[in-house]
Amino acid sequence: MTMLYDHIQMLRAELTSFHLSKRERRQIERELKEALARRDAEPPA
Repeated sequence: MTMLYDHIQMLRAELTSFHLSKRERRQIERELKEALARRDAEPPA
């Protein structure tokens, strides 16, 4: 769970970068959406 949390935080931080192309931003947003779905699908600890 911690690794997933860290991955989500990293993706959120990457989205704050002003040096992303539209393609890169869409890819990061897609990865973040998938990571959030995995987090929500996991049973609470």
